[in-house]
Amino acid sequence: LLLLVLCSLSPASAGKLLVVPMEGSHWLSMTEVLAELSRRGHQIVVVAPDNKILIESSESYDLKTYPVPFTKEEMQDLMRSFGPRCFSEDPFPIRFLNTLEDFRKSASMFVASCRSLLYNEEVMKYIKESQFDAILTDPFNPCGQIVAVHFSIPSVFFMRGVPCALDIQAAQSPDPPSYVPRMLSLHTDHMTFSQRVKNYLLFLSESFSCSVAFSPFEDLASEFLGRPMTMTQLLSHGSVWLKRLDFAFDYPMPVMPNMVFIGGINCAHKKPLSQ
Repeated sequence: LLLLVLCSLSPASAGKLLVVPMEGSHWLSMTEVLAELSRRGHQIVVVAPDNKILIESSESYDLKTYPVPFTKEEMQDLMRSFGPRCFSEDPFPIRFLNTLEDFRKSASMFVASCRSLLYNEEVMKYIKESQFDAILTDPFNPCGQIVAVHFSIPSVFFMRGVPCALDIQAAQSPDPPSYVPRMLSLHTDHMTFSQRVKNYLLFLSESFSCSVAFSPFEDLASEFLGRPMTMTQLLSHGSVWLKRLDFAFDYPMPVMPNMVFIGGINCAHKKPLSQ
């Protein structure tokens, strides 16, 4: 009976994948994956704003764009302003304030872009009627996840990380602030007592810093979905987390079963992609 049932099952077929990417370096790693998925027969559609910088047309996917209320040059100026600050050796308070300002600027622009997508009737109708099997997106810009929740489409996160460990919280992984280093702390997973105290104080400050970065997205998601929605609640709907890191360069941490580490994918692109 089991053999008869197995014989009646059709073989696995290619799927339809909607991609809502993050602009900049986030996109460069994702293109390698899309090319491989296309080679394996999957149908891929990338949705991007019309002021895109690195996102271009390709034989690997269909590209659909939507208008946004700012120019490509404004987006380039924003992205270029982040570079020097990433390598700054300024005292922590200055780095912290600079990071808050970067969060505020980027959130304003990305939220405006996301609003343009969510309220674009033509594009949203296309997404609804296409019946995609999954959405591939980077939760650093949670617009793709708002679309996923709205249409009840399983989402796959392709990411390096999210500020304030929101990804860890959303996946319900253990994240003890006395042991897991916080962003901007420059600590390792081996800390002295004073470093643990500083780390905990940073943990307490994250609710403020991330409210600057993500509260506009929370307001937009709540408005569009018609119910109160926090970033943690939004990202908790993610099905699979593909994390572009590993424990060779990052501190070890507890992870959930749906988190897959793919560190090095953005470096050794000539190496065949893993299963």
